[in-house]
Amino acid sequence: QVQLVESGGGLVQAGGSLRLACAASGRTFSVRAMAWFRQAPGKEREFVSRIMWDSGSTYYTDSVKGRFTLFRDNASDTVYPQMNSLKPEDTAVYYCAADRRGTAGIRSNDYFYWGRGTQVTVSP
Repeated sequence: QVQLVESGGGLVQAGGSLRLACAASGRTFSVRAMAWFRQAPGKEREFVSRIMWDSGSTYYTDSVKGRFTLFRDNASDTVYPQMNSLKPEDTAVYYCAADRRGTAGIRSNDYFYWGRGTQVTVSP
């Protein structure tokens, strides 16, 4: 089993920045990629970004490209999304997810382990 715990959410004004964190514990050697998804009220959960654990290769959905950057610290098994130039439409619960097969796709079903989420609210 792999446990994921998100932190760093909060309230920020539009144009501001936040850095989230997702700390993995347990059988982390089985993790091949970690991703972030988000879910706004009344909307479906959507893919935001992902990072391959070994190579560090990243991929972002178009709406956050140039604004969000993923970092990883292999020593602490933690992934940090740095979110800049935040917009009100970025408001959502952000979830961390881990993939143990290496698929690392953009669908929720591609990920086996999930955190409980952290709220990000961007005011106009």
